[in-house]
Amino acid sequence: MTAPVFVVDAVPAKGQFVLEGPEGRHAVSVRRLNAGEHVVLTDGLGTGAAAVVLAAEGKDRLVVEVTDVTAEPEPAPRITVVQALPKGDRGEVAVETMTETGVDAIVPWQASRCITQWRGDRGAKSLAKWRATAREAGKQSRRLRFPEVADALTTKQVAALLATADFAAVLHEDASAGGSEALATAALPETGSIVLVVGPEGGVSPEELAVFAEAGAKPYRLGSSVLRTSTAGTAAAALLLGRTGRWS
Repeated sequence: MTAPVFVVDAVPAKGQFVLEGPEGRHAVSVRRLNAGEHVVLTDGLGTGAAAVVLAAEGKDRLVVEVTDVTAEPEPAPRITVVQALPKGDRGEVAVETMTETGVDAIVPWQASRCITQWRGDRGAKSLAKWRATAREAGKQSRRLRFPEVADALTTKQVAALLATADFAAVLHEDASAGGSEALATAALPETGSIVLVVGPEGGVSPEELAVFAEAGAKPYRLGSSVLRTSTAGTAAAALLLGRTGRWS
């Protein structure tokens, strides 16, 4: 088993450190860590510290000895998934699995055919859930760099993001019928950024496809079957992580 990961505001230097607050409580009262066990402390931004537990105090204080500090390089190419808002809790499922897979950034998208609408307090709560899910999934999957979860974007804002990418693709269900290039054979950059757009259950509208095409994003197919919006991003990201060598 790899060492469990705990989040800190700032990664400490070598020496003794006390993990307190919610993370300390989880380590002491939930994980019940004991002296001699190993942990990793991270800021979620790419820096991590390997540490050995010295003692557990009370219900929420874990005293550790930091033995090594490392800084993880920025991933290349960087993979961003623009995720149309799924209904129910499938948005959190998508965020969780994409985080575990290795996506670098997730952008919620209010597509025209989305049943779910993020407005007012509901939108703020939903975004907070996505960000909390990414944080917890980042810890669970032992990542040092958690994915960024952006504010929800409009179609126009997504197009602006696509225009800055070194490779931009729209995963469109009609592409499974043929006539579109397979993502498995697309020419990919070795560095820079890749942005994938995952449409809603109702599909990407012709108007949205046209806007994205103007920004340089072509439709691509994954395979012969049509994936749900909550799983398509994870499948596509896994394919690209393998093809770009990030999973080598």
